[in-house]
Amino acid sequence: MTPHRHRERHFSERIGWLRAAVLGANDGIVSTASLVIGVAAAGGERADVLVAGVAGLAAGAMSMAAGEYVSVSSQADTENADLEREKRELVETPQAELVELTGIWIERGLTPDLAHQVAVQLTEHDALAAHARDELGLSEVHTARPVQAALASAAAFAVGAGLPLGLTALAGTTSLATTVAIGSLAFLALLGSISARVGGASILRGAGRVTLWGALAMVATAAIGSLFGAVGI
Repeated sequence: MTPHRHRERHFSERIGWLRAAVLGANDGIVSTASLVIGVAAAGGERADVLVAGVAGLAAGAMSMAAGEYVSVSSQADTENADLEREKRELVETPQAELVELTGIWIERGLTPDLAHQVAVQLTEHDALAAHARDELGLSEVHTARPVQAALASAAAFAVGAGLPLGLTALAGTTSLATTVAIGSLAFLALLGSISARVGGASILRGAGRVTLWGALAMVATAAIGSLFGAVGI
């Protein structure tokens, strides 16, 4: 029988874009809702609250994109530096690299003879890929992609921030802060549930942790807004 490659999908394959998207959407909801609630608690008019929210959306999306790009680029630079070192070592000390790869497979449970055979065949097939995967722990699935992370974070932040802004535009003047708070917490719970489901984790735990931290942020900004509004600053 001729062996064929079986393509199996794993949750870990989604980690690159899922992390950036969840972080961006969560930050967009929490930071914009907190900003809106803080300004409203300080006595700001609806127009002032909306302007603050839109400004927060624009600044936050750009900040998320820049932060993710710089962060993931640093990761990519580190990965590339390690790969370049492996390339040099494979040229300068190929036998030592073969011994190193054999040792890795022995630690994984193979007998020395079988581990040596595996190391030899992997080296003949693609020595750099073998060392990248088995020695450095790098793979195509987890390769750093700065542009993808930056775009995913910015887009997710904008979408997340748009939710409390929509509530701000629709809510009544007297119930603005309450409506935004309740609605945003519901959005956070939904986001946590979806991200947990996509990532194969506990839905209840995923919803609970983002909702808890979002509630704490909103309470803090509401308290600060009320304080500044009371003293007329």
